[in-house]
Amino acid sequence: MLNMKQLRDILGYLLGLVIFVGLMPTLMWLASGRPTFWSGVAAKDVVAWGLMLCGLLLSIWTIVYMKLRGKGNPMDAFGHEVAPRTQHLMTDGPYRLNRNPMLTGTLIYLIGFALWLCTWQAVAVWLLFFAIMFIQVLSEERRLHHDFGKEYDAYRCHTRRF
Repeated sequence: MLNMKQLRDILGYLLGLVIFVGLMPTLMWLASGRPTFWSGVAAKDVVAWGLMLCGLLLSIWTIVYMKLRGKGNPMDAFGHEVAPRTQHLMTDGPYRLNRNPMLTGTLIYLIGFALWLCTWQAVAVWLLFFAIMFIQVLSEERRLHHDFGKEYDAYRCHTRRF
């Protein structure tokens, strides 16, 4: 039987999967007028699929790393804990690359999807998503400063946001 923490973890992962891997690409596709998925431009499609795969792999690596090393879950939305947060500041593994590797992976995945669709509408949805996520990142940075103080400030000084 699942305990409350396990249930919240599963909810966080499922919510992230639905929103970032399913809903956002669907919105991009719908905003683009529901184009066919096979453009006939093989090079563009290969680059787009490569970006999508790299973005997903970076996000998955970050989630697994956060769960195993941070003993927490990534789902924190605008200061509201959706699932248990990590117990310590994550600065190694994928967090050596930048302070938001999971979001960076998601953004790369969605850039690949926008390239695959190759419409200005898909880019507009991506830009809107980026703007919303940037606000989320600023909120999260305030929380991390509050939670970890000088340790987070030192990390922030030496590591890019994206």
